[in-house]
Amino acid sequence: MAHCVCPFWVGYILLSPLRKLLENPDSLLGPLVRQGMLVLEPGCGMGYFTLPLARMVGPEGKVVAVDIQPKMLSVLRRRALKAGLAQRIELRQAQPGRLDVQDLSGRVDFMAALHMVHEIPDRSSFLTEAWTALKSDGRLLVVEPRHHVAAHEFDQTVALAEQVGFKTEAAPIRGRGWQALFSKGSLDPNKGHTITHL
Repeated sequence: MAHCVCPFWVGYILLSPLRKLLENPDSLLGPLVRQGMLVLEPGCGMGYFTLPLARMVGPEGKVVAVDIQPKMLSVLRRRALKAGLAQRIELRQAQPGRLDVQDLSGRVDFMAALHMVHEIPDRSSFLTEAWTALKSDGRLLVVEPRHHVAAHEFDQTVALAEQVGFKTEAAPIRGRGWQALFSKGSLDPNKGHTITHL
């Protein structure tokens, strides 16, 4: 996998309203997010998914949005204020190689890793941080773009998630990208996984 961070200027392109025709946040995340949840979104960028997530969790919920680029977080902060959602969003700058979310250990209801796992040099460490942050019944959604991630590379990510302790709820679904939903489980080194190529 390529381990390069999305350039800052691409963030503006990713906010295009036309993107909803191909990837609607409400359709993708709506069935998985409820009001009152604590949601962790690593690689949030300028908030294409963050603002819809903040609406989904409602006034009693919170979205912890993490990105390594301060410029991305600055734009997201302005967008959240303009949308009246800043109180529901906590912005954090990640450190190289780690999310730094130890204070969230066992507290996160749902984690949305959207189009960003391929940018992580150490996916095993990232997935371990995710597993640690989630509640015992927490879930992780991983979505990767087909034009950046080959099928065998996504297979490797799924296998790494299971080695960390995640349980794959279903084989990845067909669509414009690779998608897999995991639940927090316990490590079972003998468990295999099934992948359906998109």
